[in-house]
Amino acid sequence: MTWLLTSPDESLALMLADSGFDVWIANTRGTRFSRRHVTYAPTNPEYWNWTWDELVTHDLPVVIGFVSSQTGQKIHYVGHSLGTLTALASFSEGKQVENVKSAVLLSPIAYLSHMTTALGVAASKAFVGEITTMFGLAEFNPKEKPVADFLKALCAEPGVDCYDLLTAITGKNCCLNASTVEPFLKNEPQSTATKNLVHLAQTVRDGILTKYDYGNVNYNEEHYGKSKPPAYNLSNIPHNLPLFLSYGGQDALSDVRDVQTLLDSLKFHDLDKLNVQYVKDYAHADFIMGVTAKDVVYNQVIEFFRRQYH
Repeated sequence: MTWLLTSPDESLALMLADSGFDVWIANTRGTRFSRRHVTYAPTNPEYWNWTWDELVTHDLPVVIGFVSSQTGQKIHYVGHSLGTLTALASFSEGKQVENVKSAVLLSPIAYLSHMTTALGVAASKAFVGEITTMFGLAEFNPKEKPVADFLKALCAEPGVDCYDLLTAITGKNCCLNASTVEPFLKNEPQSTATKNLVHLAQTVRDGILTKYDYGNVNYNEEHYGKSKPPAYNLSNIPHNLPLFLSYGGQDALSDVRDVQTLLDSLKFHDLDKLNVQYVKDYAHADFIMGVTAKDVVYNQVIEFFRRQYH
């Protein structure tokens, strides 16, 4: 849905299709388009026993492999927010990277220790605390009462203003129009696993990118064969993989300092393969719904893809 909230001439997916690209849009597990499972119903807590580690190891490689086998071609990848984290981590582990021609990362998140949204900071503190299993809730569904109550409690904390929920989460977006925000709030945010949010909160707290920390030496030993979860080493991403990163100066989730840390881990990347765009007045949602995104970002993205053929 994220890619289809704006008018057809302002949506990256449709602009790419109009430019002659074959466009495939994936859904993250747990969202309303992706709730099936060979064994579990979504009402079973086991269905929700995953974090973005599973997206990195299983889901994204399967999507890339599937599209590549259907088209007989390498793919150009576009991700926003969590879609950048899973791609970076997956490529660093060498998953399906041979089937990727280039990757565009909008509002990239890999490191989150400077996240400045009051709501995000309050939430990450809460998640890393004792409520790991959050009232035994396996599914974190923002549209249902337990989660709504949890958010209400966070919003009552000093310094957290949730009057404008979108700003409270993403920072001050410059370029959204009301007609876009409405369908956005109707469709987003979708359900995810509570465990996934705990994992993201660990990233905020620890300032490093690792697999899920079970918070217990024995559990970690059992899963990883060591007492601490292994780190993702982003400098393992093939140095000749063409990357286009675009980030915003007002982004409260993908803070400029955290993007610098990410760029630092890419410092050995081939210079001519790393394209970085900084948009001073953009925040997190501007990259997918900004009325100026077409001119500021998307035209550059299409241009970047075209250059891969020369």
